[in-house]
Amino acid sequence: MLTRGDDYPIHQTAEPIAYAGTDRNFYDRYFFNGYPADPADDRIFALAFGVYPALNIADAHFCWLAGGRQVNLHASRWLGMERMALEVGPIRLAVEEPLRRLRVTVSAPEQGVAADLRFTGRSFPIEEPRFTRRIGPRTLLDYTRLTQNGAYEGWLEVDGARTDVAGFVGTRDRSWGVRPVGARDPQLPAPDAPPQFHWLWAPCIFPDRDLFFHSNDDEHGRPWNRRAVWAPVGAGPEEERAFDAARARLSLRPDTRHAAAAELTLADERGASAVAFEPTADFFMLGLGYGHPTWGHGVNRGELAVEREDFATAELDRAQPHHFHVQALSRVIWRDPDRSERVGRGVLEQLAIGPHAPSGFAGLTDLA
Repeated sequence: MLTRGDDYPIHQTAEPIAYAGTDRNFYDRYFFNGYPADPADDRIFALAFGVYPALNIADAHFCWLAGGRQVNLHASRWLGMERMALEVGPIRLAVEEPLRRLRVTVSAPEQGVAADLRFTGRSFPIEEPRFTRRIGPRTLLDYTRLTQNGAYEGWLEVDGARTDVAGFVGTRDRSWGVRPVGARDPQLPAPDAPPQFHWLWAPCIFPDRDLFFHSNDDEHGRPWNRRAVWAPVGAGPEEERAFDAARARLSLRPDTRHAAAAELTLADERGASAVAFEPTADFFMLGLGYGHPTWGHGVNRGELAVEREDFATAELDRAQPHHFHVQALSRVIWRDPDRSERVGRGVLEQLAIGPHAPSGFAGLTDLA
C-alpha cells in the first residue's frame, strides 16, 4: 500500500497514508547512512530526522565517523505544527522524487560541519511487516517502515576537511507510527514488566542485488517480527523475493552486547544460503539520538537548540546501556546453495536490552 505520500512526514498512524488517527507517542522519521563500497574503507555518515506531531517537536542529527572518531551534530526545535518544513536549524531535507531521490544539506559553520548529499535508490523500497508489540494492554510499538538501498553523490565537510562521497552506497528508511518518544511515562505498567528488546537489522548491498534482513526476538529468542528479502538492482515493487525461512547466529565480543561476527541462514526453493558478516567498525547510534542521555528523540530542548559532540569510539564504555545500540559496518559474504559467492557491504544493527536466552543474557544489562 505504499504511495508517493508515504515519503513525507504526514502520517497519523502506523498504517500507510491512506489511514489516519492520533497518538501522543506518534512519530515520523527519516534515516540515512552512507559508506564507501570498498570493504577496506571504514568511513560512514548517518542522518536521522524526526517529527513528533503531538509533542510539537522536530529534531535532526548528522554524524560522521572516520579514523575511529565520531562527530555528532544535534539539533532540535519546536515544530510549530508545520510538518512539511523539513529543516531543523542547520539540517535540511528535501524529497526530490518520492520513493527514489532525496537530498540532505547541512550548514553549521559554528560547529564546523557542512554537507550536500543526494541519495538515489537502486530499486523500489521494500515495506517491512508492521511492527506491533504490547506490554499487557499497553501498546509499546506500532509502526511501519520502508527501506531502500541506494548510491550517493555530493560532499561533506568536517573542520574544513572535505570528503567527496561519489562511490558511497548505503541505506535510507522511513518509519512512522508509535514508539516511546519524548519524556518517559511516569506510570509503569501494572504489573511492572522489565524491559526486553532484541533487535537486528541488516541491509546489505551486492553488485547485482540488495538483501534486507531484520528480526525482533523475545527473551527466549523467538521472533515476533522477522523477514528476509532480496531484490535485483532496478527491481520494481513486484520483483522482491522473500525467503521462506531465516535465522541469525551471532558470536559476541566478551564484556559487550555486540557481535564479533554473524551469520544468516536463508532458505527458499533453491535450498539454503549463508550470509556471513565480518564487522570492521562500529557506528554508535546515540549520535543520532537513539538512547542519548540528553539528545533523545522528541525531548523538548526549547525553541531551537544546536550542539556538536565528539568522541573516540575506542574510548566508549560498551557496558553502558546507551552504548548498546550500534551499526557495525561490515564486509558481507553471500554463499548460494551451489557454493558460489558474492561479496558486498552492509551494516549489522544491534540493540539488545534485557534477557535473550540464545545470547546468554539473563538480566537487564549483563554482558557476554
